[in-house]
Amino acid sequence: MTPDQIVRTFVDHYHRRGHRDAPESSLIPPPGDPVLFTTSGMHPLTPYLLGRPHPGGRRLVNVQRCLRTTDLDEIGDRTHLTVFDMLGSWSLGDYDIATSLRWGYELLTEGFGVDPGRLHATVFGGDEQIGPDETALATWTGLGVPVETNGAENWWSNGPTGPCGPDSEIFVWTGDGPPSGSPGTDERWMEVWNHVQMRHHRHPDGRLTPLPMSSIDTGMGLERLEMVLRGGRSVFEGAGLSPWVGAVRDRWDLRGEDLRVVADHLRSAVVVLGDGVRPGNTGRGYVLRRLVRRALTVLWRDDPTRGLTGLPLDAYRDTLRRFRQEAEVGPLRELLLDEERRFRGLLERGRPLVGRVRARGPLTERDYHWLHDTHGLPRDLVDGLLAEAAA
Repeated sequence: MTPDQIVRTFVDHYHRRGHRDAPESSLIPPPGDPVLFTTSGMHPLTPYLLGRPHPGGRRLVNVQRCLRTTDLDEIGDRTHLTVFDMLGSWSLGDYDIATSLRWGYELLTEGFGVDPGRLHATVFGGDEQIGPDETALATWTGLGVPVETNGAENWWSNGPTGPCGPDSEIFVWTGDGPPSGSPGTDERWMEVWNHVQMRHHRHPDGRLTPLPMSSIDTGMGLERLEMVLRGGRSVFEGAGLSPWVGAVRDRWDLRGEDLRVVADHLRSAVVVLGDGVRPGNTGRGYVLRRLVRRALTVLWRDDPTRGLTGLPLDAYRDTLRRFRQEAEVGPLRELLLDEERRFRGLLERGRPLVGRVRARGPLTERDYHWLHDTHGLPRDLVDGLLAEAAA
């Protein structure tokens, strides 16, 4: 299945069960929201999970582009992405977790054709405040899906306070041969879908109180599901990543983690730019700048003459189309090239500065702060220059 076919199958499955389309939001949350980027499909729906009536009703479905800065350090493995599409469904005080899990099982096994023998589930096993999720455990057992219980790993929240609750994660076996072990013991089990029961509100002092209504929030990564259905071993083999993987690999001798980091970060930068963010030294602009500069740092490690000029415009166009954005490719490309020029200039100014500081001995926290506050050299750039000098 292509990504477009996967989306259509997912949305149609929930349309047949009375769900209506929820509008997609930008990566940029509305004013006053403390979160830098939209991190999940539920993020724009938080007011409705707290009890406000949604104009679309109590059953919703959509596709939402998301960005998670918490995953930046994991980028380079086979399953994590900075920007990705999330397929989501919601019950706003309507059906329960048992119904949600059964419908999810039907979609995976009948709609997408996933072998039931390749499925495994995890559920919340309880803690000092909340008991185990007996309903989810019984539902999976009744469906014949192996299930294990966890603690905090199966408790979902969007931050230290706010709506939260127990979740049930669905894993698919991605290894060769028959499945073995469990998600807790074998990394070849990959999480594809999370069904969250939004039942509680966590207060600053850690207390939990019931929400006005119990809701269900599910989220499934499109790129991971595509990987499963293709029988692949990496999300970077999928249709959405292959234009960038191919463009990078065709131009430079990069493999493995380096190839994945550069492809992910360049694609992610295009999506962030497409939603109107511009490079800067704080907030969203700094996240964008960090993405571009981390990609360039990898490129220049072996050859500082490498540059972004020759990247094909088709890769930009494909990404903007897949993420449903209307930005023009030309101006967006110029913004990336301008950021590259700025970074080259910063490196040229930074090398002698870092060299002089390093000559006095190992850098201290005070040195790092001085280089950043006075000369605009962030810690990761300084560390890169130190590694470059030591090579």
